[in-house]
Amino acid sequence: MKHFLCAAALATVTLTTPALADNHKDTPQASAETITPQVKTRELSGTFGGTRVNYTATIGETILTDEKGKQEAVIVTTSYVKSPRDTSRPVFFMYNGGPGSGSVWLQMGAFGPKRVAIPSDARDDGAPPYPLLDNPDSLLDVADLVFIDPPGTGFSYLTQGTDPKKYYGLQADAKAVAQVIRRWINDNGRWNSPKYLGGESYGTTRTAMVVRELEGETFNDVGLNGLILISTILDFGFGDSTPGNEMSFVANLPNMATAAWFHGKAQAPSVEAIAEEARQFAIGPYAAALLKGQDLPDAERTAVRAELARLTGLSETYLDNAELRISLPRFYKELLRDRGLTIGRLDARYTGKDYDNAGETPDSDPSFYGIDAGYTAAINSWARESLGFETSREYQSIGMVGQKWDWSLGEGWNNAFYLNVAPFIGQAMRQNSQLRVFNAQGWYDFATPFFGAEYSLKRVGIPQERLTFKYYDAGHMMYVRDEDRAALSADVRAFIRNR
Repeated sequence: MKHFLCAAALATVTLTTPALADNHKDTPQASAETITPQVKTRELSGTFGGTRVNYTATIGETILTDEKGKQEAVIVTTSYVKSPRDTSRPVFFMYNGGPGSGSVWLQMGAFGPKRVAIPSDARDDGAPPYPLLDNPDSLLDVADLVFIDPPGTGFSYLTQGTDPKKYYGLQADAKAVAQVIRRWINDNGRWNSPKYLGGESYGTTRTAMVVRELEGETFNDVGLNGLILISTILDFGFGDSTPGNEMSFVANLPNMATAAWFHGKAQAPSVEAIAEEARQFAIGPYAAALLKGQDLPDAERTAVRAELARLTGLSETYLDNAELRISLPRFYKELLRDRGLTIGRLDARYTGKDYDNAGETPDSDPSFYGIDAGYTAAINSWARESLGFETSREYQSIGMVGQKWDWSLGEGWNNAFYLNVAPFIGQAMRQNSQLRVFNAQGWYDFATPFFGAEYSLKRVGIPQERLTFKYYDAGHMMYVRDEDRAALSADVRAFIRNR
């Protein structure tokens, strides 16, 4: 599965993009002596959602041990709690994805009290300095915030002698994160506070797994008020490009249409209009044509090819040569080939210039290298210089732990060929009558396509009346666009207030 599972919060490594980590950074770290958890606090204030808030910022380490008391993992959390403490306030636990991504993206880009200022219009973030600004779109006016860096991400690490298999996997990672959440709730006296859980990209996968851990424990159940999913990936069959898997082409087509529309290669009154046209074509005539395989009649092929060309902006000759099946890397390269440009995977608004224009796929993802340096500088500056966290470790914004990931759902689940964690969200909603789900998607995100998220969450077993979908005019990290950061913040704020 590793060929399609890197849909990070920043979607890990894409195409030929190098990882932002040294090769040794995800290995267990030496621990000759007992580790004393580091905790640093600062009393700060800011205006969020139009409300002035005094708050305590705390960056600290939580140490997880085995059954014999051996220290195995050091997990770093950064929390922002309104002062004076109010246990009736909601608390929102969140993380990014990868797997292997630190929480820098949501913390310094969307919901934390500070944010890094990078271009909002899909231009490269350039060179430092990158301004670190007050973030009026932070959610601190409606909830206390806890950002979690799971094992192997951010400043979190495994100690010497710890088997990575105990922490690097669907189940193992979820158990560790759930344990950190329970510890935080207990240490801060927040058992009866309203609780929200969420993440971005693989962080939405993690959310499905963690909610199973939190609400599935008979003797230590943690009830949740809401799940907040940003750039959702729950059904991984959509990203599997194995020949013969036609659903990946169906799920990705609406994204191709919105990208073509944005770059002037397809025509429609609005992005919403072309998205709906593409949805209906994808799930209807296009899916039917693909499923017929070589039995597809010539007349039907001709009609489907023409509509596919209209929606994607690609020539009928190209589509004919591709047997009506366009892989995403080919699309990134082909859409603007006549302009000598490629488009981004994380955010199709971004364009890049390859070494030459003859290749079949892009050299790299312009929407990845267009933002990474600014975020890395921001989290290191904030954590080390402003909050006083002391460490010689490098912050792993995108680490390599995903290469060691165990994608098994565990005993009783045979997911060797098909991974879908959406049923865990449905189960939690059916067993908790007040649990609601908020889903945010960018129109131009190919890492976690919006149609795939819709398909995953609209299947049988998920109560639709407690499910909210919102869409934004950017990509995977819609908050890099100023207007969408404000809109996302307002939408999540309303979701929390409406409990």
